Amino acid sequence: MRVLVVGRIGQVGTELALKLPASGHEVLSTEPPELDLLKPETVRACFEAFRPDIVVNAAAYTAVDKAEDDIDLAYAINRDGTALLGRETARIGVPMIHFSTDYVFAGDKPTPYVESDPTGPVGIYGASKLAGDLALAEANPRSVVLRTAWVCSAHGGNFVKTMLRLGRERPELGVVADQHGAPTFADDLADAVVALIPRLVAAPVGDAGFGVFHLTGQPFTTWYGFAEAIFAGAAARGEKAPILRAITTADYPTKATRPANSRLDCSRIAAVHGVRAADWRGALERCLGVLVG
Repeated sequence: MRVLVVGRIGQVGTELALKLPASGHEVLSTEPPELDLLKPETVRACFEAFRPDIVVNAAAYTAVDKAEDDIDLAYAINRDGTALLGRETARIGVPMIHFSTDYVFAGDKPTPYVESDPTGPVGIYGASKLAGDLALAEANPRSVVLRTAWVCSAHGGNFVKTMLRLGRERPELGVVADQHGAPTFADDLADAVVALIPRLVAAPVGDAGFGVFHLTGQPFTTWYGFAEAIFAGAAARGEKAPILRAITTADYPTKATRPANSRLDCSRIAAVHGVRAADWRGALERCLGVLVG
């Protein structure tokens, strides 16, 4: 298949650039100025030149706190850019896979969220992503929205790399222990995309393979629990671990509200596509093998 990846340098885009060719696909991974979601003419030109069989959108405005002030740009990329890709994929008759977020929910549900739960973002980032999800569904019925959370990898900026850096700089760290979710590693997400592609390319409008799906790692934990696992793995590789102190969200105020509950129920994608939530502890070991050695 000819797979166009929008967002080459992000965590998921980086892994897709490795996993897709290894699976036999011809891949074009793009970034501005080659394909700029703020410039529709570049999207049209890229589609016409490459003529993809499927498009994967791994690009987004993800600066959660900054988005509270940078509202126009967040919506321009997350809503309008996604809608543009939806229209262009529909125009040439190909499906699209798009990554979304747990931030479309308020985070106040006591149990894991399922796809049909009411959305209710409490910040600009989540609201702009939800607007993009809805715009894509309207523009191209042959689309998949993959909601995920707590994305990490050996590339880019993420919680694992931040913890390792801070652990080398400080003897003690306070880590939030009242936000619940599941780390999700970008290479596992890329594997899921590889698994989805054959069905989606062949499937007609109305196929059950399209729509909204949740996909994170498993098992559930907290940021504090994740940090414990990171430093245990780093210590096993010879690094000195800091003392960890459990703190509350109130102890670590941020401009944008974080969901207290980011747990996503991933049973639907397992039932429909046979893609199961990967154990993040194995992925963490792979990641630490790169970052720590």
